[in-house]
Amino acid sequence: MVDVERIDGGPRSAVVVGAGIVGLSTAWFLQERGVAVTVVDRAGVAAGASWGNAGWIAPGLAIPLNEPAVLRYGLRSLLNPAAPLHVPLTADPALWSFLTRFAANCRWSSWTRAVNANLLLNAECVEAFDVLTANGVHAPTIAAPITAVFETPRQARGLLRELARMADAGQPVEHVELDPDRLREHVPLASPALTAGVRIDGQRYIDPGAFVQALARAVVARGATIRLFEVDEIRTYGNGVTVHPRTGAAVHAEVAVVATGAWLSRLARRWGVRVPVRAGRGYSFTVPVERPVPGPVYLPGVRVACTPYKDGLRVAGTMEFRDPDAPGSHARLEAIIASARPLLDGVRWDERRDTWVGPRPITPDGRALVGAVRAPRVYIAGGHGMWGVAHGPVTGRLLAEQITTGKQPEALRAFDPLR
Repeated sequence: MVDVERIDGGPRSAVVVGAGIVGLSTAWFLQERGVAVTVVDRAGVAAGASWGNAGWIAPGLAIPLNEPAVLRYGLRSLLNPAAPLHVPLTADPALWSFLTRFAANCRWSSWTRAVNANLLLNAECVEAFDVLTANGVHAPTIAAPITAVFETPRQARGLLRELARMADAGQPVEHVELDPDRLREHVPLASPALTAGVRIDGQRYIDPGAFVQALARAVVARGATIRLFEVDEIRTYGNGVTVHPRTGAAVHAEVAVVATGAWLSRLARRWGVRVPVRAGRGYSFTVPVERPVPGPVYLPGVRVACTPYKDGLRVAGTMEFRDPDAPGSHARLEAIIASARPLLDGVRWDERRDTWVGPRPITPDGRALVGAVRAPRVYIAGGHGMWGVAHGPVTGRLLAEQITTGKQPEALRAFDPLR
């Protein structure tokens, strides 16, 4: 175990359920505070939403999903299976209950609460990555602006209005408007259809799968064990907890942290957590390119994010509300390509590889769930939506502080799971 002094009165051991970026970051920062950790996951490191996403550490674009325009867009998209936002017409009452709550939160007052909640996470998220990479997590974070591109200047004004609202809520975002010539300097892949751009400065990106794998190796090097099994239940007793698998030996510790992403509600609702988490599934793939890719590219009009990846371009998009374990849809991948193809030149779309679908954990009010629940010595962390990569390490650092001191950090009050 890492040689540090344990916080007096804090737990000596923890079991973290979930080996994505949120769970492993929590494990790392618990170790930093002298806690011995066991990590449990049903499928392995980075097996959920942490592997194939766009990998943006982009506090400037951590804009809550629940703005009024999304509700209007979603209603128009219901009957269009190729739309970036897809809700299958199923008889799932839990899904429709979630969507009803989400719709009720698609108003400016709720959106502003989510922005205010994220302010401290956004302010400290890059620093939290730097702490990890300076202390044994051997994976780079790459500084680069994110360039949003548009077919018309009028479309660009939509993003500019969003950035202005972010600034009004307390988070100014450094950005520069780009004319067609400057746009092509930043995005050599831009097709003639694109005539306007907005460069978001001060951002970073990572290879998310590689970063989470490196984080797992660092946690193991500090003395942790990673076990593979699906958790059946978590029981509390006396001064500890027991995590029971469906089969095999249980894991005992003084505290448990559940960070299971889109599967969080299965356990959390037993402990008084009334805010549901649903899977907003995203798809990605990698394609070869014939021109340089200096940095990430955002296509807001079609809800597609593109990131330099292994000498090519990782293309990620769509928001599909389906069961997290459902198979991927070929039609969703084709819809992403059909929407992005007219906007980017020099992309060999027919040579795509590394196809992936992953369930991003979405809450109806745009705020994550981080902190203690009604079961003693049990904590949860999840529901970060599309910003789990950016907010994973800072969430782990703040939650480790709460677990070891018994005091809820001010930054976590808005994310109280029992709200």
